[in-house]
Amino acid sequence: MTLQEFFAAHPEAALAFSGGADSAYLLWAAVQYGRRVRAYYVQSPFQPAFELADARRLAKGLGADMRVLAVDVLALPEAAGNPPDRCYHCKHALFSAISAAAEADGFSLLIDGTNASDSAGDRPGMRALRELSVRSPLRECGLEKAEIRRLSREAGLFTWDKPAYACLATRIPAGEAITAEKLRKTEEAEDYLRALGFSDFRVRLLADCARIQLPVGQFPLLLAMREEIFRELRRRYGGVLLDLEARDEQ
Repeated sequence: MTLQEFFAAHPEAALAFSGGADSAYLLWAAVQYGRRVRAYYVQSPFQPAFELADARRLAKGLGADMRVLAVDVLALPEAAGNPPDRCYHCKHALFSAISAAAEADGFSLLIDGTNASDSAGDRPGMRALRELSVRSPLRECGLEKAEIRRLSREAGLFTWDKPAYACLATRIPAGEAITAEKLRKTEEAEDYLRALGFSDFRVRLLADCARIQLPVGQFPLLLAMREEIFRELRRRYGGVLLDLEARDEQ
């Protein structure tokens, strides 16, 4: 089955839209092949501001209908407490909000950007999607990450090479309570490094320290700016650490 065939069979759909490469390509396909589609972006304390900006830019460029929903995930004890299955509880709450809004807007089908590279066994929150009957057209059509990036580039989407981005809550160790302050300083630290030219990195919380994870190719840039970066991050953290176990290049 192709995406064109999927949308021929399901011409109306609500899309859980994150602004990432996968859901961006799926929105493009829905606009191309569907009859009526609306993208729903959930704004929560776990999502950085740049993700919403990217989502709006993409939707505007495609002429797609987009609705922003606000969900305070920190009000959920199962999310704020940060248990090992936090992602399940968070995703269930977010997709429940989207499902309710979509139903009120007249949509009976909710889809998301899970692709064929995402194994049900290693992706937290997949159970929530099954429980809420969320369809994943990219996965159903056998489209993997590399193919989606290639097709996105051909379609002229700026998200074609956008690094995968896990929510801010993943920067805080499981079992440690998530607070608005911890999320705020994480977002500020990552925004600062992104403005310096770093990409596909993480600033994780380790006790009161910032643990920076970078692709190995970006180590020289960090070391060249070490003193400046140290001074800036020390404004928010008790210490600054470089993780020598480098992140894989995207």
